[in-house]
Amino acid sequence: MHDVPLWLWMVFVVTVLVSLAIDLLAHRQAHVIGFREAAAWSCVWVGLAVTFGVAVFLVVGTDAGVEYTTAWLLEKSLSVDNLFVFALIFGYFRVPRAYQHRVLFLGVLGALIFRGIFLAAGVAVVSRFTAVLFAFAAILFYSTYKILKGEEGSFDPGKSIAVRLLRKIIPVTDHYVGAKFFVKEAGKRVATPLLAVVAAIEAADLVFAVDSVPAVLAVSSDAFIVYTSNAFAILGLRALYFMLAGLLDRFHYLSKGLALILAFIGVKLILQASHETISTAVPEIPSLISLAVIVTVLAVSVALSVLRPPPAHAEAAASTGIGEAARGEPAASGAAPPESGRPADPPGTADPPGTADPPGTAGPPEAR
Repeated sequence: MHDVPLWLWMVFVVTVLVSLAIDLLAHRQAHVIGFREAAAWSCVWVGLAVTFGVAVFLVVGTDAGVEYTTAWLLEKSLSVDNLFVFALIFGYFRVPRAYQHRVLFLGVLGALIFRGIFLAAGVAVVSRFTAVLFAFAAILFYSTYKILKGEEGSFDPGKSIAVRLLRKIIPVTDHYVGAKFFVKEAGKRVATPLLAVVAAIEAADLVFAVDSVPAVLAVSSDAFIVYTSNAFAILGLRALYFMLAGLLDRFHYLSKGLALILAFIGVKLILQASHETISTAVPEIPSLISLAVIVTVLAVSVALSVLRPPPAHAEAAASTGIGEAARGEPAASGAAPPESGRPADPPGTADPPGTADPPGTAGPPEAR
């Protein structure tokens, strides 16, 4: 455990609260977030995370700084899976682009709360029962197997437990009413599909926490390190989604890279648990090596994706000069009747680019 001064905890809390307030005020008017705006916000969030990391290096020490950087980068890379599921959920519910930021903002709030609970529980369990790390490693290996074998399983937002539970508690309309979550119809208070979307987003994050929590605990068991790194990774998730929407399918090697990272972290967990429960002669993997492995795997995955585009994009690029996903051409609204339990397209709106199932990602992972 690192000796973290109370004032640094306070700086972290204030930074997160102020950042959320500024982000909310900057997007208080529903509007479509374009690539440039999303890229600018992504730079802000990354800059904020890096600045805080420098503070950790200077105040807490080099070891803590390396652990924070490794954990943040790990969570940032694993969050890419979330982006695919966001695209699937928005496409399924036909969420107008202007309302997507509000949904993700609430999703981030929920993620910060739930991750805090899970991470606190994880740190407490690991500190008392180190052998649980073997179970965490098994979870990561299973996730690796599913990704590499293409057996991640399909994620159906309409059948999500959270969405089904919501429909049992309160009726849900089949049309949007601006950015409202509740409206009155025939004197009764009913929910709009936007509330169902929030429920689906929160449910998806709970599933992703199954991998994220064990993975970050392999880097550090210090509550300050694991929570601050997670928080800053989550804060930048919305901007990253809007920046990459429509381009997610181009990074087709990234899922394989994430699988390798999960497998590596699983090995790190086994060595760590063996070192503490079996024999101190068992070597551990230093955080600096973990950081180098994560950076290398991500860089190679992205480079391969760019150098070897998927067949669909290669053909599109050869015939048109640009990829289909990069054009971001919206599908015509109302092209097909809504499925049962699925909201109808709002009048005059079109499905947002990148919110339909990207080619080759018909089965986004229900759990990594």
